[in-house]
Amino acid sequence: MAKSGNTGNVFDIGELRRLVDELGAVPPEARAAVLDGVAADGDDCGCPGCGTEALSFPPVELASDDELARAVPQVPLVADARRLAAWTGTREVTPECLLPDPFLAAAELGLAGPDRVHLLWVVAVNTGMLRISRGTAAPGPLNLSGGLPSAALLEFWDGVVMDVLDRAEESLTGSAVVDEHLAEMLATMYAVNDGLSHATLVKGILQSHEVACEARPAEMRALAVSLPGELEAALALLGYCGLVEPTAAGRLRLTPLGLWAVRRDLMREGHDAPTGAEVAVFADLGAAELVEAIAKKAAASSAVAVWLEARTPEAAARELIKVACSGAAGHRGVVGSILEELGPEAEAPLREALAEPAMWRYAASWLHVRDLPAPALTPADNIWLTVDALASRVHLGRTAEGMGEFDALEPGEDLVRMVEEMALADHPDRIAVLDMLGAHHSDAAVAKAARKAAMKARSRQARKLG
Repeated sequence: MAKSGNTGNVFDIGELRRLVDELGAVPPEARAAVLDGVAADGDDCGCPGCGTEALSFPPVELASDDELARAVPQVPLVADARRLAAWTGTREVTPECLLPDPFLAAAELGLAGPDRVHLLWVVAVNTGMLRISRGTAAPGPLNLSGGLPSAALLEFWDGVVMDVLDRAEESLTGSAVVDEHLAEMLATMYAVNDGLSHATLVKGILQSHEVACEARPAEMRALAVSLPGELEAALALLGYCGLVEPTAAGRLRLTPLGLWAVRRDLMREGHDAPTGAEVAVFADLGAAELVEAIAKKAAASSAVAVWLEARTPEAAARELIKVACSGAAGHRGVVGSILEELGPEAEAPLREALAEPAMWRYAASWLHVRDLPAPALTPADNIWLTVDALASRVHLGRTAEGMGEFDALEPGEDLVRMVEEMALADHPDRIAVLDMLGAHHSDAAVAKAARKAAMKARSRQARKLG
């Protein structure tokens, strides 16, 4: 969520799951919905290791647009911004386009102080409640009492939330650490929308800050003492802003308007954040249709969970393996990623797949990872799997992804040796993969080795055909 000021990692969700188990903060049915993985888009974050990664969030159920729109004017922040705009009327402003005396506004309107006045001023000006021209503020074109349609009110609300989260860059909540991790906290609350306890949020922020920001022990000890109170004040502010509310069980969750706004921001950044209705349509697809939809990027990865929930693990695996055995590398790549979501309950069809030429290596690897008996894979088998994984990227038109995966395998000299071994692999796509590496790999030595290996593979193939 780029609007928070800190675009550091979303909580390490594996750690969050453990926290949930330790603290009993989330009911069992909600735990499965939590994300797996770490997200970052760290343009402004000083933490090492920040990069950009699209995440897939669990499907959510949103209130209707009309219901959400009716709630917007009732948000305390919005109501106070309207009061401030009415109080301001037509008034001269400072050269920085601010109120000359925010203390006066705070006193006469009963607001918390100049910081609160500044937040409300930013919202009022940016959303059009006030317009500034030639050093004077005057009533703007926006009138929330004028019966705006639901779509317009929600666009207004989206702008309000962006203004609020942008304030984290300067100090929104009064806590530097909460501001720094505000985006990840809201994204985590979105992922576990049944609510998280205050203790879980504190512990999650502490762990995220220690790992992502390499905080030293002395800093962590001091933060462990101060953060609970800071977070409580921050959550109160987020409640005032219409984003967070307590549950009946005493946990903290996003409000319906907060859920809508955080989802809008996640989608703006390219994350997969579907509604339940958007993914429900995938439950009844056949395995071939699902795989094809994912291959063409017509289905988000969240559709997989819905599809798997509609089948037993054994039935799902059997359908998928049938598709992979008759399909190309691109289909095998998609199927392989879906099979990774299944546990040992799917052992029987994976064991049957050991008899399939195109799938037995995948099946053996799947079984090994789950500590189940399986044939050993030789180095040549691993090279075949590498070629197949890269071939799937060729078939799906995702060359850049293939390059990234290949670069992550081994250091440079080992990559050259691996390329040479690829030419000997008994894989129908080895030449296409070598051509891709020869044309696109950033390491000149690897690219040259791939072109030579492709020539040798073509010569070898021609001799066989001759």
